Amino acid sequence: MSATALPQGLLFDLDGTLVDTAPDLAEATNRLREHHELARLPYEDIRAQVSNGGSALVTLAVGWAVDHPRHATAREFLLERYAQAVSEKSEVFPALVPLLARWEAAGRPWGIVTNKPRRYAEPLIAALGLAPGVMLCADDLPVRKPDPAPLLEAARQIGVDAPRCWYIGDHRRDMEAANSAGMAAIAVRYGYIAEDDDIDAWPATQWFATPAELTDTLLALLEAR
Repeated sequence: MSATALPQGLLFDLDGTLVDTAPDLAEATNRLREHHELARLPYEDIRAQVSNGGSALVTLAVGWAVDHPRHATAREFLLERYAQAVSEKSEVFPALVPLLARWEAAGRPWGIVTNKPRRYAEPLIAALGLAPGVMLCADDLPVRKPDPAPLLEAARQIGVDAPRCWYIGDHRRDMEAANSAGMAAIAVRYGYIAEDDDIDAWPATQWFATPAELTDTLLALLEAR
């Protein structure tokens, strides 16, 4: 669907799109560094890798690729530290709060489709007081993004045809999944994007620079309906 038309349903990626989870993930990553007697990394270096998952954070932290014999143990250490503090500093991007409130007040459905395992996503969402109409996590289906199946299932659960949904994300795989699902692929520049990742080359329908810009656009479409 066109990004200038009001969507009937909103589906969000979680980390870096709806919720700023980087502070807690960065702390877990630096705890792993400290465990190996290494100096803490700058926050911005870690933030850019958050969307790539725990394995990428392990490689960043201690330099061990996935096939390294100690990688799995290091990943378990990092994720256990994260699980202990999954919502200490994480928050919904503040400018998106009024969007969710107005969207819900208008009786319109929204949800979350994330490659984050449910073990971490569920307590995070609960702690933040969010109530999405659906949340599909990495371990809910046999496949994950960029496969479109999680997006299509989320649309089914909120009762909106896929072409009438926006899928909003901060990674190329989000755009690929949205396109394959027949949804508007909405890219956010404020997410966890590596310096060498050319977001303008992503197969997106539209790009938003800030959470406020995304909120203003959607609320204007909602008011004009």
